[in-house]
Amino acid sequence: MRSPSLQINLPSLKRGRTKESGLVGVEIEAGSIAAAEVRRNGSVQVTAAGSVPLAPEAFHDGEVADPDSVAAALRALFSEHKLGKRVRLGIANQRVVVRTLRLPAIEDPDELAAAVRFAAQEQIAMPLEQAVIDHRVIGGVAAVDGTPPQVDVIVVAARRDMIAASLKPLKDAGLEPVGVDLSAFGMIRALGEVAYPTEAGAQPVASAVLYCNVGDVTNLAVAKGRSCLFTRVSPVGLEDIGSGLASATGLAPEHARMWLDHVGLELPPDQIEGDPDTVTRTRTALENGASALLDELRLSLDFYGAQEGVVPVERVVLCGPGSAISGLAARMEPVLGLPISIGRPEALSGLGDDAAARLTLPFGLALDN
Repeated sequence: MRSPSLQINLPSLKRGRTKESGLVGVEIEAGSIAAAEVRRNGSVQVTAAGSVPLAPEAFHDGEVADPDSVAAALRALFSEHKLGKRVRLGIANQRVVVRTLRLPAIEDPDELAAAVRFAAQEQIAMPLEQAVIDHRVIGGVAAVDGTPPQVDVIVVAARRDMIAASLKPLKDAGLEPVGVDLSAFGMIRALGEVAYPTEAGAQPVASAVLYCNVGDVTNLAVAKGRSCLFTRVSPVGLEDIGSGLASATGLAPEHARMWLDHVGLELPPDQIEGDPDTVTRTRTALENGASALLDELRLSLDFYGAQEGVVPVERVVLCGPGSAISGLAARMEPVLGLPISIGRPEALSGLGDDAAARLTLPFGLALDN
């Protein structure tokens, strides 16, 4: 089977299809693997979904470290929840580069692809012969005063060896990878209708939303409608916060994560059940983590805002396991100065909040354009 290429499945939720199709979105994190199977038969339906624990050392910094452990966990997940074999894998790590390029408007797809590769040589710090590259036009500017029209192109490049290593456990588990996608793009697809509800006679979207998936790392993406304008991966996330708490308390990593959910940022510490010292240490870890996450959001907004012709960001949508921590959005909103909401896809509304938070990104990965 030919190895699937990196696919830029730019966000759009299309309704009304009659042809039924099924695909499983898979997201691997340090500590767990989650998957959601989506079928379309006139509407979007989640037909199966679930997650299984994963040894923390099996997956680190967004990359597979122990393929045998990951493959075993995948076999257990797909067997237990009777998921289909056709899968799309999400990736999010420092060996993926995303750039937005402004190029002359070129109608011929092959000529545009050649122009993208030529321009990417100066923008992407990796040998192109060792990379998988994909691109998509996301906008542009019309001709003005004799200046020819231009197009804005989002370009994604990933190390070929990293893609191969990510796909190996899936193939070893007997699955059929049909695509690899940026986790950030799955996040935008999953939450596009949450951030931009479809209304009759609605005006075109004029502002952008900062999406933030808080998992073992944090995926950040600025999008206008379904078009991704900017994305980056931050190492600040639950793995970092939980590891710090585990070191300070002697808790096992999985127990530290449970304490983060239990304590949260909403109730006063003296109203939370459990060992007072552990509660206090957990609250401190969460407060420090929230501050670090705020720094990352501000840094990303500053970096995005420094680009040419940016669309202003009007609000933030949180998702992922960290978004289920009580009080996180309320703690961050007044400091950031933008409204922050929690995003959950309608198709996952029948699940508990923790499950819906974990499955949001796999759900988006399973959606097509």
